[in-house]
Amino acid sequence: METLVVDHPLVAHKLTVLRDANTDSPTFRRLADELVTLLAYEATRHVRVSEVTVRTPVAPAGGVRLAHPYPLVVPILRAGLGMLDGMTRLLPTAEVGFLGMIRNESTLQAETYATRLPDDLSGRQVYVVDPMLATGGTLAAAVEFLFERGAEDVTALCLLAAPEGIAHMDRVFAGSGRPIRLVTAALDERLNEHGYIVPGLGDAGDRLYGVV
Repeated sequence: METLVVDHPLVAHKLTVLRDANTDSPTFRRLADELVTLLAYEATRHVRVSEVTVRTPVAPAGGVRLAHPYPLVVPILRAGLGMLDGMTRLLPTAEVGFLGMIRNESTLQAETYATRLPDDLSGRQVYVVDPMLATGGTLAAAVEFLFERGAEDVTALCLLAAPEGIAHMDRVFAGSGRPIRLVTAALDERLNEHGYIVPGLGDAGDRLYGVV
């Protein structure tokens, strides 16, 4: 798996405020949205385009447009919803699918509880959005699910990642030959005994939407 940690002062600034335990949910949602758009700029460097010619007020000009089929953005529910607007702001023509997955806190394994995706993803570029890559179980299960439906390549956008999660992804997809990329704002130190990223930013879903 190719991993890109985005090194930019605006990314670092917004992430610092997100980490702060005193940041309230409305501010957290706004900054997460802004941070995702910055990450999406880097994540879409490989998006497919087609060459076109348009006419300016002065003369013809060559350019590019997004190629068909358009990219598919897949937030992993529920926390991934907080990243959706920031992603579609940069890719307004992208289609959106939903994948409901939850980590079993006893086994730390991902369990799927809802899907809303095309049955056939052949030839599609897919962007998965989920705030945290912790153990890697949820993301690995999501990526496997997408490839089983025919996705051509998958890029994951995460606010934070842990070394254990990246190592798990590398083990699961070692030798698969499938194009998988991770774009994140930071690679943190480790996971604690509860499977949470340290120093992290807490439970992203709870900080986005409150404790339910």
